[in-house]
Amino acid sequence: MAAITRLAPAKINLFLHVGPLGADGYHPLASLVVFADVGDRLTVEPAERLSLTVTGAFAGALHGEGDNLVLRAVRALGAAAGVGEPGLRVTLDKQLPVAAGLGGGSSDAGAALKLARDALGLPFDDAALAEIAAGIGADGPMCLHARAAWAEGRGDVLTFETGLPPLPALLVNPGAPSSTGAVYRAFDAGCPGGADRPAPPSARDVASVIDWLAFQRNDLEAPAGILAPAIGEALGAVSTLPGARLTRMSGSGATVFALFDTTAAAGAAGQALTALHPDWWVRPTVLR
Repeated sequence: MAAITRLAPAKINLFLHVGPLGADGYHPLASLVVFADVGDRLTVEPAERLSLTVTGAFAGALHGEGDNLVLRAVRALGAAAGVGEPGLRVTLDKQLPVAAGLGGGSSDAGAALKLARDALGLPFDDAALAEIAAGIGADGPMCLHARAAWAEGRGDVLTFETGLPPLPALLVNPGAPSSTGAVYRAFDAGCPGGADRPAPPSARDVASVIDWLAFQRNDLEAPAGILAPAIGEALGAVSTLPGARLTRMSGSGATVFALFDTTAAAGAAGQALTALHPDWWVRPTVLR
């Protein structure tokens, strides 16, 4: 069998409403999640034993990580199928920044599950793979499906959203990692709000959706910005770009995004920001 490949797209939280820590040790949340057309890329091919090679711009950030989510996901699939540890050579081209609020590890695991299923010819549909992904992490099922969805509960209660228009966007990471655990601890030390799910937008054109999103929030943005001031710098820089309609942090940071009316406006803004901050990770994209 020839090598097969798949994109592991970046996950973006268009909004993220977070409630106080529950007795089960988790924070309830409500979010509208979409996926970009940029991300990491995984390749799988048959081999005598399971292995993982990491290449790409951010490979160094994973150096020394012995058992990452990709290997855990493939081993979990083998166990669920009763075939033991699969003989597969996996290559991860790491193009997304690490600890960036983009769901990179979970998205990598989801892509690996789909590729391993296809390479091994296993009779598992995506719903079955999502159950395996849930054992990897709370973001596992949403990143396995990689579809626009309302996420509630721990992020594992999904309602797929089919009415959103493609949203032209710019993704920006200032190069400062953001620890999810540390951000949530800072959030808990403040005055947590609630995991309220808003009514959906009444109209689904780009301008109306952006106007609706302006009334939502990311409850982790303030505590993340305290821990990593570069997030505030990035938000400030992005908000001044011509055509930027809305700016917000994704997930627990440190990546921020801006929404635009057109892909041309997002692309021009990306070029302008890269000229000002050549050391930042800047990617025009379309969120779907």
